[in-house]
Amino acid sequence: MPILLPLRLLLDRSPLLALVPLLSPAAALAFAPAAAPPAAPANVPEPPSFFIELLSIMLPVAVVLVGLVAVLYYLRKRHGLTARDNPLSVLQVLPVGPRERIVVLRTRSGRALAVGVGGQSMSLIAELDSADIAPLATATTIPESTVAAAEAES
Repeated sequence: MPILLPLRLLLDRSPLLALVPLLSPAAALAFAPAAAPPAAPANVPEPPSFFIELLSIMLPVAVVLVGLVAVLYYLRKRHGLTARDNPLSVLQVLPVGPRERIVVLRTRSGRALAVGVGGQSMSLIAELDSADIAPLATATTIPESTVAAAEAES
């Protein structure tokens, strides 16, 4: 066999290589090109794992849900959206100090309450009439009878 290796190199470069299978089957085997290892599959990617597939489905769903919760939170805080059956709703908050404020509340029955809220306590200041919490008219006029009565007293 060691003698056949240089001869094989010589024949690989010559046109006589085509005649070798005709000489004998043993010579054909001796001069046959070395068996190549089985071809590796072409770069076929492995299918993604179950965890990757689950993550690729759940991540967009989670992003949409977080966005929806953020929008609802913003609308609730910014525009005062609350459930209709809440026992109390905040009408106005007036800060009077660093940790103190006056809060005007409306109950389910329609009563309006002014509540003082401090750092450690909360107390009822007054029960307000509907006129107290109604928006001010743009042009406030005093009836002339009231003006005349005030002038007559003085």
